[in-house]
Amino acid sequence: MDLTGKLLIAMPGMGDPRFAHAVVLLCAYSSDGAMGLIVNKPTQDLRMRDLLEQLSISHTRQTRNLPVHFGGPVEHGRGFVLHDPGYRSPISSLDVNDDFAMTATLDILEDMARGAGPSSALLALGYSGWGPGQLESELAQNGWLTCDADSQLVFDTPDAAKWETALTRLGISPLMLSSEAGHA
Repeated sequence: MDLTGKLLIAMPGMGDPRFAHAVVLLCAYSSDGAMGLIVNKPTQDLRMRDLLEQLSISHTRQTRNLPVHFGGPVEHGRGFVLHDPGYRSPISSLDVNDDFAMTATLDILEDMARGAGPSSALLALGYSGWGPGQLESELAQNGWLTCDADSQLVFDTPDAAKWETALTRLGISPLMLSSEAGHA
């Protein structure tokens, strides 16, 4: 089972409030663990232009002012840009799959500030990480559902609608979900 490039959809009974109603795009998955970015939790007080100013990266009024997302509870001072695979950093970009790539170097922000970055992007501070076997255990305990990811859901769907949209794509109504786990 390879979950790289899949979405994790938090179930209502998720014990960790940081992941309540979270949708996580898994950027890397192996026997060593998993790494992903929460794609539906924008920060309340930080946008791309604020981040550029904090990093002393010059920009113009035409620079997109994307929201900055809470990518997860690990290393919240570290930034990541999830983007379409049409953009490649000359320093380092990770190909997630055919639809997504991820870059964590400043050059992508510099390119975006000049209007030369990826056409679709999601900025995140921090990431979500799982050690060996941890995610599999959470899946077995019904903490997450998985579904295929696509750029329309990740980049174009409003953040507040991503959780419900992902569930709907699985044929599940959010109203039918219970926070109580059942075991046969």
